[in-house]
Amino acid sequence: MAEQGREDIRLYSKEALIERLESDGFKGFRAKQIYEWLWKKGAASFDEMSNVSLSMREWLTERFEIRKITLDTAQFSSDGTIKSRFKLWDGAMIESVLIPVPKDKRFTVCVSSQVGCSLSCSFCATGKMKRVRNLDPGEIVDQIQFVNDQSLEKFGYPLTNIVFMGMGEPLLTYKNVMESIKMISSPEGLGMSSRRITISTAGIAKMIRKLADDNSKVNLALSLHAADDKKRDQIMPINEQNDLDSLVDALEYYYLTTRNKISFEYICFAGFNDSIEDADKLVQLCKRFPVMINIIEYNPIAGFDMHKSDEDQINRFARRIRSKGIMVTVRRSRGKDIDAACGQLANID
Repeated sequence: MAEQGREDIRLYSKEALIERLESDGFKGFRAKQIYEWLWKKGAASFDEMSNVSLSMREWLTERFEIRKITLDTAQFSSDGTIKSRFKLWDGAMIESVLIPVPKDKRFTVCVSSQVGCSLSCSFCATGKMKRVRNLDPGEIVDQIQFVNDQSLEKFGYPLTNIVFMGMGEPLLTYKNVMESIKMISSPEGLGMSSRRITISTAGIAKMIRKLADDNSKVNLALSLHAADDKKRDQIMPINEQNDLDSLVDALEYYYLTTRNKISFEYICFAGFNDSIEDADKLVQLCKRFPVMINIIEYNPIAGFDMHKSDEDQINRFARRIRSKGIMVTVRRSRGKDIDAACGQLANID
C-alpha cells in the first residue's frame, strides 16, 4: 500500500519535478538524472540512484515513493506463452501476456490499461469484471519492463512489439495510455519505436478522432467481431453509442490524418457472423482506407453460449475476403491452456 503523505513521483512530469526540486533548493537539472532512473532504468527505490547525492536521495525518500508493480504469479503455456499476474500498490491485480514467436524473432507483450473493464463485451472474461480504476502510466510501463526482462531471460531476445489488448479499454484511459506511450518511445524511457505499438479499441469514435488530432504514431486495431450493427449490438454494448458508420468515419479520419496502420480484429462465432454474407459485409467496411483483417479464434469463457466456427468455415470466410483484394490473416490462439488467450484475462488462478 502507499505510505501516508508520500506522493508517487512517477505522476510528476519532468517539468513539474524540476519546479519541485528548485523550490526546495536543488538544481533543476538533477531531474534528468532522476527521470532516467525512473523511466529508463526502472528503479524500484531511490537508493538505486547511485549518481544522485545522498542528501537528494534522502529528500526524495521523505517526500515521494515509487509505486512499482510486483509479480504475483506467472503461468507457462506449452506453446511458450507466459501469463504474468501483477499486484499493484493498492492490492488490485492485472495480467500481462508474453507471446513469443522465436522462429520469426517476434516477441509481443499484451499490456493491460485498466483494472477490469466497463464495456461488458459478452465474449470477454475481462468484460465480466467491473472496472475498478485506470492504470497509471508507470504501472503500464512497469508491465513492459518486466516482460521485456522475462523475454530476455527465457528467449534471449527483447520485446519487438507492444499491444494494448489486455485488460481494459485503452481509449477510456486515454491520458495515461498516451503518457505511457511517450515514455515507452522516448529516448529518456525505453526507446522503442511507436510504430511497434498497437492500441486495440472496442470502438470509441470521438477518441479515435482525438488520437488522430494528437498526431499519434501508433497502429490502431478495432475489435470489430460483426460487420452489421444489429449483430454487433448483441455482443458489444458499446456499439449502441458508437455504431459502425461513426466508427468507419472516425477510422477514415485517423488514416487520412496519420497514415498509420489500421486492422480489424474479428472473432468468428459459429452460425452467427461467419457466413459468406457476413464476409461480404466486412469487405464493404474495408473500402474507404487500407485495412488488414485478423481473424481470431474464439476462446470460450463461462456464461457465453456461442461457439467458435470450425476451421473449414473460417478458411472459407477468409478466402472470400482475400478474393476481394483485402489482406487477411487467420490467427491461432496462444496460451489457451493457461487462460492467456484473447478475451480470457480475468485475474483467476
